[in-house]
Amino acid sequence: MALTQQEFAFVSGLVRREAAIVLEPGKEYLVEARLLPLARRIGTVTVSEFVARAQRERTLADQIVDALTTNETSWLRDREPFTAFTDVVLPDLMERRTPTQKLRIWSAACSSGQEPYGLAMMLEENLKNSMQYEILATDISSEMLERAKKGRYSQLEVNRGLPVPMLVKYFQRAGTEWQASDALRRNVSFQKVNLAGNLPAVPPFDVVFLRNVLIYFDLETKRSVLRRIRSLMRPDGWLFLGAAETTIGIDDGYERVVAGRASAYRPRAATTAPIGATRKG
Repeated sequence: MALTQQEFAFVSGLVRREAAIVLEPGKEYLVEARLLPLARRIGTVTVSEFVARAQRERTLADQIVDALTTNETSWLRDREPFTAFTDVVLPDLMERRTPTQKLRIWSAACSSGQEPYGLAMMLEENLKNSMQYEILATDISSEMLERAKKGRYSQLEVNRGLPVPMLVKYFQRAGTEWQASDALRRNVSFQKVNLAGNLPAVPPFDVVFLRNVLIYFDLETKRSVLRRIRSLMRPDGWLFLGAAETTIGIDDGYERVVAGRASAYRPRAATTAPIGATRKG
């Protein structure tokens, strides 16, 4: 049974209030597909029955938000930003920082953890002079964060973009799954954060990965998120967005630069020309 207009309005309103994500009419099929497994899990026959219960039970409403803010991910997704990270950003930061300074990376909307662990592998491979690092991985979904903390992935999941040499070096077999090594997990911390809400009070970041998130927000939410993230970046920090996302026309406090074959964004206060990168406006 398809969702009624009133049921879809409840779900879309809930997700907009809790996560600032806009579900336009026409996305009913997506809602039904995401909520059907939840409905079956608690024994309701239809998604409509599940939505009716969620209007009375807060825990079910929270599950709806989790289900509709969870996106599939893969290792080193879209590749080019990660190549830019190792070939352009890290050399730039190692030139600017002293060996005793710890690099701070933020993986926002980290989903099930492939992005932060992928970044950790790259840092383990490329940092020199014993420079230390720490990665903050955040997401709005409690369920995804619990999965990410465990660092365990199925064979199918590691087959989605994880190079075999990295798999062998940084993971161990755990039954039918693969477990991230202590070398990866010791420098990655996880925290629940709603990007449209209050951001954590933390020291500034050298690099922020905020990829494929802004596309779900309206213009004012995008502007607010970008402004507040900029306040948590070092003046010469780097921001990576998804391929279909930009700060241009939204927040003039950033400057777009070409980093290898990818685009990145830096606070306009950064006056020193980045190594290997060119301004793009």
